[in-house]
Amino acid sequence: MNSQRAGVFTIDERNRIRDRILEIANSDERIVAGAVVGSLATGEGDRWSDLDLTFGVIPENQTLDVLDRLTTPLVTEFGAVHLFDLPHRASIFRVLLLRGCLQVDLSVTPASKFGPNGPKFRMLFGSYTENPPILSPRAGELIGYAAHHAARARFCIERGRFWQAEYWISGARDYSLSLACLQRDLSPHYGRGFDQLPADIQTRAKDALVRSLDRGELLRALASVVYELLNQACHLTGYPADIEAHLRLLTTPWSE
Repeated sequence: MNSQRAGVFTIDERNRIRDRILEIANSDERIVAGAVVGSLATGEGDRWSDLDLTFGVIPENQTLDVLDRLTTPLVTEFGAVHLFDLPHRASIFRVLLLRGCLQVDLSVTPASKFGPNGPKFRMLFGSYTENPPILSPRAGELIGYAAHHAARARFCIERGRFWQAEYWISGARDYSLSLACLQRDLSPHYGRGFDQLPADIQTRAKDALVRSLDRGELLRALASVVYELLNQACHLTGYPADIEAHLRLLTTPWSE
């Protein structure tokens, strides 16, 4: 289907909205710095990329007011819908969905703490300070979350809560894939590196997809998750994981 005919946003429309946001920012003397973040900051963006803009604000107690000032014209002119706000460190991130399903992420930060949290950051105006980067999760943390989710999945299966079991199995699978990404210097965040993983890992991950909501299928998918999690943990450490015996128990028949 032609995306233009379907009403999905175009690159020109995204650029026009970017220019409008920057026009608003330049008219507000409280905004002293601005940058593009995400894939569009590094030339990695494509036809479907979100628009991510971040701004430094003075005085520092007016960040939320500035964020509202940036948002209001997007609502009236482009039909923006406010999805949610997310505080992080000293910043506030606001996620908006505009006509054509364009996602716009706006963030504001006190100017004294405004700066990059990672490599995908390109200054547009003003200056910035160096911030400690956002670290990738530790391998042990990913293993721990995956093991937790796998255990919860088995208990849900035993309780007959099959939808909830599917939720936990899928979460455990995603943590296992994130662990595989971490070991290969791929992004472990939000599934960004999953499509770049080796074909054999992707094939095994397919076995962990839940194909129906019956007990036998859920147990099969859970066993696939446990197998791959232990495989990734062994590659990471060179020996069986400390938690292996506990995880193996999740794949065996349980008596009352």
